[in-house]
Amino acid sequence: MFYVLSKLFWVVAQPLGVILALLLLGILLTTFGRRRLGMTANIMALVVLALCAFSSLGFLIIRPLEDRFVRPAEMPATVDAIVVLGGSTHARVSTARGTSELNEAGDRLTEAVVLARRYPEARLVFSGGAGILEQGEAEAATAERFFLAMGIAPERLVLEGESRNTDENAELTAGMIGEIDGPVVLVTSAFHMPRSVGLFRRVGIEVVPWPTDYRSSGREGFGLDVANPAHNVNTTSIAIKEWIGLAVYHWTGRIAEFLPAQSSN
Repeated sequence: MFYVLSKLFWVVAQPLGVILALLLLGILLTTFGRRRLGMTANIMALVVLALCAFSSLGFLIIRPLEDRFVRPAEMPATVDAIVVLGGSTHARVSTARGTSELNEAGDRLTEAVVLARRYPEARLVFSGGAGILEQGEAEAATAERFFLAMGIAPERLVLEGESRNTDENAELTAGMIGEIDGPVVLVTSAFHMPRSVGLFRRVGIEVVPWPTDYRSSGREGFGLDVANPAHNVNTTSIAIKEWIGLAVYHWTGRIAEFLPAQSSN
């Protein structure tokens, strides 16, 4: 139920959903003679659109998430497992064409290959199923094709294809990898690392973070940004979704801290 409600909520709460709702509200109010209120709703829709599409707002609010965890200055000599979270492929296209089409978060898979070659004895664990709004195979099947094409031996792969969100990623992965004999490296997008680390800590796994797929340079200030409005909207949506996710996961007891921090150990 939590998973379904979260997906339905985000359909409305994402910036484009908010803009559409305000526009529809404006039309409705105007139709029923409330022209001033209708105009106010339409202006609010334009303000939201301008902030999300034509300013650097998204980069400013995603930066604290991306800066929360950094790659270790000195990696361990050996690791037991490299855990990669899903969200990096286009399921529908990959399934239909029998390929491994990567999306903007594809660095999760390519960085996993780099680590797998650095630690040839480590298990390579991929966690990702098929979401309720997606059409196609479980992402674990797509990732398997990718890793095999990159020369990763099949016996090294541990594939978890049932999870639908990060909460299930952590729980099902912990059950699959069983007893841990050495450090576990966690690979996911930098903005997604705080929530992911918090969830893995809850299931008893202290991970070595390996953030990737950065969306901000860390140097942006607030201002006009008209070069790529679609990219700006996407970045803003991702940032808002992640902050909401942190708040909800903390409120429901899924993570101990609102914004998990890097371990001092």
